[in-house]
Amino acid sequence: MDGAKAVAISVTAGVTAVGQEELDFLNVSKDLWDSKVSGKPPKGKASWPFALSLPGETLAANKPKAKAESYRLPPTFTERASPVYIDYKLVVTVRRGAFKVNQILTTSIFYTPLSRAEPPSELRQAAYNAGAPLVGPAGDPSGWKVLPPFQFTGSLFNSRNVTVECTAAIASPLSFATGSPIPLFVKFTSDDEQTLDLLCTASSMRFALFRERLVGSHATVEGASSGSSNTFREVMGTAYFWPSQDGAVAQHGTRQLQGEIDVRKSLRPTFVFPRFSLRYHLSMYPCQAPGYVAANPDAPLFTETVTIHTLNPIGVTPRSYAPPGYAQSLEGNYNNVAGYLENGNQRFYHHGGFQ
Repeated sequence: MDGAKAVAISVTAGVTAVGQEELDFLNVSKDLWDSKVSGKPPKGKASWPFALSLPGETLAANKPKAKAESYRLPPTFTERASPVYIDYKLVVTVRRGAFKVNQILTTSIFYTPLSRAEPPSELRQAAYNAGAPLVGPAGDPSGWKVLPPFQFTGSLFNSRNVTVECTAAIASPLSFATGSPIPLFVKFTSDDEQTLDLLCTASSMRFALFRERLVGSHATVEGASSGSSNTFREVMGTAYFWPSQDGAVAQHGTRQLQGEIDVRKSLRPTFVFPRFSLRYHLSMYPCQAPGYVAANPDAPLFTETVTIHTLNPIGVTPRSYAPPGYAQSLEGNYNNVAGYLENGNQRFYHHGGFQ
């Protein structure tokens, strides 16, 4: 403390893209000791308790000279080999007199803003609380988003072409917490019973949760093109299915599966911020089974955006409905299916930065 004039502590944060300077968006500081107020510095060791409150929002701009807008503070994001990072730091500064160098001690801290998923329908909440089966879309229309029916075609055993109509339902609202399942129902209809028996099984389903990292000036644009070279897409979880018991008797020409996707506890929540945003969506692809060749196996049948939060709704504890013996399948390689080469996320960037 010899020669010290003041001691201050601060929390700073910034976004850093490969090849670019850091974009600072937060600086919250507090003086712990000031010689002008407290006189001479204490001798020997000294300690000061402190507390810093971070704001829920901050001002940031997409470009250096653009107008700053208000955004929620994003979480720490420091994944290895990522083209962009968000880093929060705790900084202690010992200020000294004129012509003397200040002493600065810095350490990274891990920050996650808390947000709650929207509450599910009353019937789904009641099922969770009672440990009862989920009521499907027919009995709980407000608890599910039923997507428009779609069809996929293919060749069966190289002998005939077949068409299957499919209707998917996702638990509504499309807002889920990390560490919780996303409930699903999928209904198949076809005149060909053999095709239904072959395709409408747990092992043939291709249904996944994708994460999109949007980097650059388009990061805050709603509906920004996923084909951009600065958009990185990865599978964060695959669904597992089992025969549905909802609705009782199976009808001729119809099959229904119930399923889930686990939202891993380690996932970072959805956020939108200049230079870097994180979004999630669900996609289903044509079924895959021995003897069946889909006409367009790499084209998604649908894509639906979901929002990932850090906390469940107050008073709601989602549960898994997978029957005993059903385990989550290992995540397959959806990179080519999604239209991205397997090496597409291993690009290197020129020092000019992102445009």
